[in-house]
Amino acid sequence: MSHTPTSSRSQAMTVLLLALLLGLQPVTTDLYLPALPALTQSFGASMVQAQLTLTALLLAFGTSQLVWGPLSDKWGRRPVLLGGIAVYAASAIACALAPDIETLIAGRTLQGVAMGACVMAARAVIRDLYEPVQGAKVMSQALSGLGLIACTCVPVGGYLTDLLGWRWALSSLVMFAALTGVLIYFYFDESLKQRNPHALQAKTLWASVKHIVRNPTFQAYSALSTASFAGLFTFLATSSFVFTQSMGLSKTVYGLLMVSMSLSYIVGTFFCRWLLLRISVQTCVFVASFVSLFAGLLLMLVAYVGPGQSWFGAWAIMVPINIFLLAHGVHQPCGQSGCIAPFPEMAGTASALNGFSMMLVAFAMGTWIGTHMTDPLQAMAQGLMLWSACLALIGSLAVRRIPLPRMTSSAPKSTTP
Repeated sequence: MSHTPTSSRSQAMTVLLLALLLGLQPVTTDLYLPALPALTQSFGASMVQAQLTLTALLLAFGTSQLVWGPLSDKWGRRPVLLGGIAVYAASAIACALAPDIETLIAGRTLQGVAMGACVMAARAVIRDLYEPVQGAKVMSQALSGLGLIACTCVPVGGYLTDLLGWRWALSSLVMFAALTGVLIYFYFDESLKQRNPHALQAKTLWASVKHIVRNPTFQAYSALSTASFAGLFTFLATSSFVFTQSMGLSKTVYGLLMVSMSLSYIVGTFFCRWLLLRISVQTCVFVASFVSLFAGLLLMLVAYVGPGQSWFGAWAIMVPINIFLLAHGVHQPCGQSGCIAPFPEMAGTASALNGFSMMLVAFAMGTWIGTHMTDPLQAMAQGLMLWSACLALIGSLAVRRIPLPRMTSSAPKSTTP
């Protein structure tokens, strides 16, 4: 289906497709979280094995992008997206039918590889179609859609796990992949205007990687998106154990807490767009970074002073988390679009390197969390404090000093090859 670059209908479809593709991340992780304690008990698995179903997926997700990025620069975004979503659906079926924890870990690893293709290509499409500042605004729209998807993930996962069992919760990923694949096939035209036939050659690839990672804009904005994602991942990896095991909440109540978090994130993305109409990207990030720092300090206070106090409870924990997610709604669109802004000719490779850095740090955090779960709430607070402090440093010392490159026109390029 052909789209004209000025068509509002075309942009609306682009935003919908990007939201679904980027939404694979919360669908794959958040929907799975309510089922994690149940499947751990079902398989008689250890805590380390349970965390490995998340960390192996994320490591595969990050590492695979290093291959998918150059592939998409050579072949285009459409074939990578179609192949990735097909493998994702197949791996989701394998996970739902897994007879043991080892098979589940293997299936989740393959799922991470496929998810890497879809999410990496979605971020690259933003750079194919829009100049940097406009790209941040469109990315925030797509991430608002991601937030809406995330709102439903934990409640749906909790409901399906409570009513039908964890296998049905994992089966819902197959339906999401099928819907996304159909829409890509019928409504997404190739966005890459000029393919790079040499993108996979070792010499060209190495030169591209060096050029990207040495670029100060990439370093600053990739660090921003990585630190913000690491803080979110710390919460996600510990939350089910804090709320359903330590505090004894039902999976349905846990799901409602996650909805509040997702709503805060959506508000953050709207706030990002509002700010970008009035101030620069750098100032926007600077303000949000200190909101992140405040959230980290507040959660430390709740974790170490709160237990035993009359005011302590699930919502006391969620207040700083929701504040962090407000800032996260600013950091992610600015960070993800900003780090690929200088590289219109190799957006796939730049997107892949950014995705790899996010998942590498998440894998490291998942490994650390798996060995520091004596007190899940304190592990959550320590991790969030670390990444909140990093965000404050990045926002004030790195991003604020580096303006984004600009193009002569803010209009998106044509989506036809």
